[in-house]
Amino acid sequence: MKIAVLASGRGSNFEAIARAVKSGKIDGEIAVLIVDRKNIGAIERAERLGINWIYVDPHSHPSREDYDRKIVSILKYLQVDLVCLAGYMKIISEVFVDSFPNRIMNIHPALLPSFPGLKSHEKALQYGVKISGATVHFVDKGVDTGPIIVQVAVPVLPDDTPETLASRILQFEHRIYPQAVKWFVDGRIEIKGRNVTVRDADYSSLPVVPALEDF
Repeated sequence: MKIAVLASGRGSNFEAIARAVKSGKIDGEIAVLIVDRKNIGAIERAERLGINWIYVDPHSHPSREDYDRKIVSILKYLQVDLVCLAGYMKIISEVFVDSFPNRIMNIHPALLPSFPGLKSHEKALQYGVKISGATVHFVDKGVDTGPIIVQVAVPVLPDDTPETLASRILQFEHRIYPQAVKWFVDGRIEIKGRNVTVRDADYSSLPVVPALEDF
């Protein structure tokens, strides 16, 4: 199965997925990394890992839809099966979503539907929640509103800052995202409306539901 990753920043979740593929835990290949910014960490990681990357300049297209059509054309040409957004800072258009229905994943550093969008850690701390976490979900036409695949619960400590909370959550992001990709590649994910289930998975214990099996 061919996987594409879209990133705008450091690329740590991209690397977690790529290393899971290279180790054989995920039975697939990273067909391409697509970036919308130059000189970012994700590109350096791709070069270290020997993964092809493409920069698509968002300013060279007259609209968001035209930009997404260009990316979709690349993904279709490469016969990509699954698209993973990993710190990708653009809201993708209906054009993109309609081209890969239930085949685009995203990871968000909060327990959706709480704190969607940007600055999730700041929002969580300002609200005073005692538990935060991360969510891997399929992408629909809203912002962080798609069907949820897996979530992890992480305690919020009294002296947390956005940076310390982000760091603690990120460690789990690097585990739940590759796990979700593996479940997809292995054909274990079933979608009925908003309800996503992983066949034969353990839903009975925290902090990760469904439970991690491979990461």
